[in-house]
Amino acid sequence: MNILIVSATYLEIEPLLTHFSFIHQPNQKLRQYHFKNHEIDVLIPGVGMTFTAYWLGKTLTQKRYDYALNLGIAGSFTDELSIGEVVHIVSDRISELGAEDGEKFLSLIDMDLLEDEDFTLQNGEMMNTIPIKNDSINKLKKVRGITVNTTHGEDNSIKKAMKLFHPDVESMEGAAFLYACLLEGISCVQIRAISNKIEKRKRENWNIKLAIKNLTKTSLEILQTL
Repeated sequence: MNILIVSATYLEIEPLLTHFSFIHQPNQKLRQYHFKNHEIDVLIPGVGMTFTAYWLGKTLTQKRYDYALNLGIAGSFTDELSIGEVVHIVSDRISELGAEDGEKFLSLIDMDLLEDEDFTLQNGEMMNTIPIKNDSINKLKKVRGITVNTTHGEDNSIKKAMKLFHPDVESMEGAAFLYACLLEGISCVQIRAISNKIEKRKRENWNIKLAIKNLTKTSLEILQTL
């Protein structure tokens, strides 16, 4: 199968790549590998929606993929998710996309600026309607995500995001990945491991090493059963 893996940084994906056989590097962001019976392209676009949107769009015009996986780490809004836990993000939205009206936030729906799209929206939330069907993925906890340009780290902004969107996790690329895959009709999945709780920035409470270790293990299980 032809599989595309998208990861914002090399750090998040490096341990997984040691299990692959390198073939070729077409450009500075894309590397091609062989694993089992799969041809795997690994795209590392950089952090954020802008880099992801450009490089993913460019990549999808050059090749047709059977599956696409977004792998990485994420912060958690809820105490129900443990540091290091691997989750399946089944819905996403760009939480900052809208306008401020005093203390009130207006979404594109509130302003009648959201036109009909070619995928299922529920109150402005993108739903993954074409997920990869896989037993290893099905075992993971399903969560709701938001995608941001600035990660939350201030009490009032955290409370506001939780009240408006009821998210479980946040990332900086997920919605861009999901949007592209849905419009291209590519079965996709967002798999992320929790590296930190979303709070005032306390790096001493983070455990990126554990998150990446568990992400690698789960990713291998998924790829071995596709």
